[in-house]
Amino acid sequence: MNNSRLLPSSGQPPTSCARVDCDACDVRALTFCGDLGHDAMSAVASIVSRIEVPAHALLAEEGEQSPYVYNVTAGTAKLYKSLPDGRTQVLGFLLPGDFLGLGDDRLGGLAAESLTRVSVCRFRRRDFENLQERIPVLGRRLLSLAQDEIARSREQMLLLGRKSARERLASFLLGLYDRLEARGEANDPLPLPMTRTDIGDYLGLTIETVSRTLAAFKRDGIISLDGVHAVRLLDPERMRSLATGDEADRMAAC
Repeated sequence: MNNSRLLPSSGQPPTSCARVDCDACDVRALTFCGDLGHDAMSAVASIVSRIEVPAHALLAEEGEQSPYVYNVTAGTAKLYKSLPDGRTQVLGFLLPGDFLGLGDDRLGGLAAESLTRVSVCRFRRRDFENLQERIPVLGRRLLSLAQDEIARSREQMLLLGRKSARERLASFLLGLYDRLEARGEANDPLPLPMTRTDIGDYLGLTIETVSRTLAAFKRDGIISLDGVHAVRLLDPERMRSLATGDEADRMAAC
């Protein structure tokens, strides 16, 4: 195995690299192969290997040219880019079912780091592209996933451009909650494997603002904190009102 693209920060290699039994995959329905029949799945299984990576491993470096495409099947990773002034912009968080490197051999110029123990299905890009040509339903499924990613990117632009700190954090928590729910993953309590700094870098907020806003949500009875890396949504409807700006509109009208 070439370890240049899946190296933990410690310099140790990934835990394992193995062939995959696609029929036994717990998240098959969430991934691109959920709509594939037996013959198509056999073709997928012939070109895939599974990589197990510990937390805080570097899955990809910025600008690195990768011959692989990755599909996350377990765990959480972050996508980020380093800015010239030394700051970091977090561009997103990968959950089970999400792709890394789809359609871009330089992974969009982003770096990817595991936040928890992560499992990925790894495909050689050339083999994966050939498979799309042979199996039309695969191409359609990938197009649908790409459209979902575009929708999330547009929501992120709105979040950074127009929303207040409370609205941004409420949108982030609800977005993560909804994404996990759609995947059948545990979301009560809602796991937050990312640091407060990661959240701030994603939302365009300081770590102090993130901490103060979470404390305010707790004080207002909207959430409870379950340690550092989990929250419980005690009042989801009010959280949705905050995320959409409805609560601010009501307060302004009073």
